[in-house]
Amino acid sequence: MFDFLSYVPLIGGTLTFLVPFIIVLSVVIFIHEFGHYIVGRWCGIHAEAFSMGFGPVLKTWTDKRGTRWQIAALPFGGYVKFLGDANAASGGADRSAIEAMPESLRARTFEAAALWKRALTVFAGPGANFILSIVIFGLIAMGSGRPSSDLVVGEVKSVPGETIGLQSGDQIQSFNGQPVSVWKDFEEFKFRADENSTPTYGVQRNGEDLSVSGPFPWLPIVSSVNPVTPAAKAGVKKDDLVIEMDGKPIASFFELQTIVQQMTSREVSMKVLRGTEVVDLAITPRSMAYEKEDGSFGERMMIGIGAGLSVSPVYETVGLLGALDAGVGSVWHLAKTFVRTISELVTGGLSVKNLQGPVGIAVASGDSASQGPLELVFMIAFISTAIGLMNLLPIPILDGGHLVIFAYQAIFRRPPSDRALQVAMGVGLSLLLMLMIFATFNDIMRL
Repeated sequence: MFDFLSYVPLIGGTLTFLVPFIIVLSVVIFIHEFGHYIVGRWCGIHAEAFSMGFGPVLKTWTDKRGTRWQIAALPFGGYVKFLGDANAASGGADRSAIEAMPESLRARTFEAAALWKRALTVFAGPGANFILSIVIFGLIAMGSGRPSSDLVVGEVKSVPGETIGLQSGDQIQSFNGQPVSVWKDFEEFKFRADENSTPTYGVQRNGEDLSVSGPFPWLPIVSSVNPVTPAAKAGVKKDDLVIEMDGKPIASFFELQTIVQQMTSREVSMKVLRGTEVVDLAITPRSMAYEKEDGSFGERMMIGIGAGLSVSPVYETVGLLGALDAGVGSVWHLAKTFVRTISELVTGGLSVKNLQGPVGIAVASGDSASQGPLELVFMIAFISTAIGLMNLLPIPILDGGHLVIFAYQAIFRRPPSDRALQVAMGVGLSLLLMLMIFATFNDIMRL
């Protein structure tokens, strides 16, 4: 998508990652801060400033409500400063300034708003991120559709030279003699297929029941290339067919997994069939986190690709309700994965080496953009969900920390002392900085 930037002298390679990163971050941060701003406005809280970025101001203007909008030079953050805030981080109230205000103005400060209004305004940032993600995931579902319920074959892929009888438009009724009625049944049976024999498909074609040969369902076809992985770095592309790994011929995705899991972290040769061309690649597998069937996490040698089915369904149109269901389901799945990941990191079940920082996000954005605009939009939805969830962590200086403070105030009928808030903010900022430095170190080591 941004490959043309690679031709810029000296900095072309950097731009192919930096430009997508800025696009992803700008969209996610704008939506987050706009959530704070618009809900605060609805709650009668005046916003003094809305800034996209930090550092020197490049462009500024003031709207009719008196809010100063600005674009700053460093596009790696943003903020909304409400009336009465001591600073842009909303780290507390400027009480001396508030006391000097006339009553009409004081009523529009963040500090003067009802507790529930302040909590709603703070939650609105992450909430806006979730809404953005739901909309994007829903639109993707509407665009791509969902598998038909009647097991009609949409596309058949096979290894070159393999003779198969299965055709597009066939309605699958059985697989290796086992009856199937929905795609979920087929998904389960495909794991039991013998990769050394040709599967038999019972199909209905033009009203006639037939028994035909078909491809092994789990061919080493690349359905997706995960960002910031050995595969992305090596130049593996979607729809590549892996035919050789470390000099060993590959017949199935299971075989590829087995070979990779037995490897050490060293560079090996890899051959893929891209269209009609055999492409030689060099790839270095590495230990990566993966989700087990029970929902916990483990680590094993991986290269970072998704398996593509050799038999794909016809897709049906998804309506608005179906899109909403898909969007909410995707965000909910990411939220559960996020919570499990945090739990595994805290308990030691998952190595902190898997943490990813800003450099990793930049590389991931570039990798996604290189696969096409849809993948970049998907990355925006993914990062938006992650930013929303991270901001809800109960760490002072984050939105979640503010919500904890509001909960304390609601329970004890008084806010924490200024001294306690200062200490909490300092500890929270230190934790975030240490986490960011460590994650950035991990990112650099993975480059």
